[in-house]
Amino acid sequence: MTVCVFASSSSRIDNEYATAAANLGILLSQAKIDVVYGGGGIGLMGRLADSVLENGGRITGVIPSFMKDEGWDHSAVTEMIITSDMGERKKRMLALADAVVALPGGVGTLEELTEAMTLKQLGLFHGPIIILNTLNFYKSFIDFLEHMVSGNFLRYEHKGMWEIAETTEDVMVLLGKKKDWHLDPRSIARI
Repeated sequence: MTVCVFASSSSRIDNEYATAAANLGILLSQAKIDVVYGGGGIGLMGRLADSVLENGGRITGVIPSFMKDEGWDHSAVTEMIITSDMGERKKRMLALADAVVALPGGVGTLEELTEAMTLKQLGLFHGPIIILNTLNFYKSFIDFLEHMVSGNFLRYEHKGMWEIAETTEDVMVLLGKKKDWHLDPRSIARI
């Protein structure tokens, strides 16, 4: 199994987020689950990559060439894939993944997460999408998703596209469950 992890590159955030990223790296490595991520060397991305590598895991970075040129890449990942742009980066990451885990992050992380959700809604991505809600980071986003459902912008059934984890241990439990969301997502994509 390969898990795509979306995460912040900020190095100015509460250390509890970094601890969660490191813990996830340990747990994924111990479970022999490969990781694909955005290729960054700092913030939660860097901490995740360091932890996976320190614990004997395999991690593949996917980074646009302009970011590599800026020196934003992690120099020691198992494999680094260089893309031409951000769109190709997301496409490659999701193509390599059996599941998605979103750690806290900024607009880039949010955009990656919502694209994965959109693709799942359309039947173009079939794996689990797990939102790690460390320090209740995603509360407003989760509330907004509920607001979309209550306003009929998403069907009630769409709530099954994602799962919420409060801890890294919860993430691992959710990854271990075989859960089919919907056999024919396109049949309910149109509201």
